Amino acid sequence: MIILGIDPGTAKTGFGLIKKDKSNLKLLKYGLITTPANLSTAERLNKLYKELSSLIKESEPEIAAVEDIFFFKNLKTAIKVSQARGVILLTIAKSGIPVAEYTPLQIKQAVACYGRAEKTQIQKMVKILLNLKEVPRPDDAADALAVAICCAHSIKPC
Repeated sequence: MIILGIDPGTAKTGFGLIKKDKSNLKLLKYGLITTPANLSTAERLNKLYKELSSLIKESEPEIAAVEDIFFFKNLKTAIKVSQARGVILLTIAKSGIPVAEYTPLQIKQAVACYGRAEKTQIQKMVKILLNLKEVPRPDDAADALAVAICCAHSIKPC
């Protein structure tokens, strides 16, 4: 089963593709969808839609997992991330694949077995669980891989 994990953002949306085969997880691809700050909000969201649509078409995931907004320090940032999440959820829905949503607490518990794990702990666990030589960079892509791993641990074995 191919799983697409997404860490939403307007400027940077992290994505991670993994393959789950029984209890084994394998990294397929990860990276960022970036939008320049000089674009209008509508143009940024459109770019996110187009690039995510292309990624889904190219990789053919069987399920997508998206991090949910649970806590925010800045209302302006939360609104922008919410707009990006809306575009991401719509793009996934239009592609016809199921979507799962997970809170940061659920992701941390699934990846590190501790809901208050620090970002560095999560990144180290992503490295271990996917048998990588180094922690994936940038952080948004590593977070997206953690979302995909959470989904892999939450669904029934193939």
